[in-house]
Amino acid sequence: MDFRGGFKQRVEVDPDDPKNSVRMKIVGFRYSAELPGADVGEGGGGRGTITIEQDDVDDDPKSRLRLIQESPPRFEHVVVATFTMVIDQSGGEPLILTTKAPAKLIGKLTQYPPKGDLYQLQEPVDLVLPDDPDTVIATIQKFPAKVGGL
Repeated sequence: MDFRGGFKQRVEVDPDDPKNSVRMKIVGFRYSAELPGADVGEGGGGRGTITIEQDDVDDDPKSRLRLIQESPPRFEHVVVATFTMVIDQSGGEPLILTTKAPAKLIGKLTQYPPKGDLYQLQEPVDLVLPDDPDTVIATIQKFPAKVGGL
């Protein structure tokens, strides 16, 4: 399943390491994909989608862009996000899940903005029902994301 979308971030001062790092406030985060076998129901024609979207304002940014080597320049970009996943199939009620803990995508970069660099999940992301945060319904094991810049 191929997700399309992306994220937008705003650069802020990192008070913990202003020389080598900046905080990156998420101001938009959205990915979507069609479900495999999306033609469902009698006669087909139904559609199904999965949408992953930022679920709250990023008031206390945890995402960072950090210089890890000066020459040649190398950066580590950590994107930390909480999100809601909506699984919507034609003819049924959508299933709405949220992250139990923030997801962390990490990219090792030679430049910023990235140009087709691969980001990987630092660890699996557990998803729960919004009204039952103790019961894990699904886990995202991998979410390789190719990030293409501006």
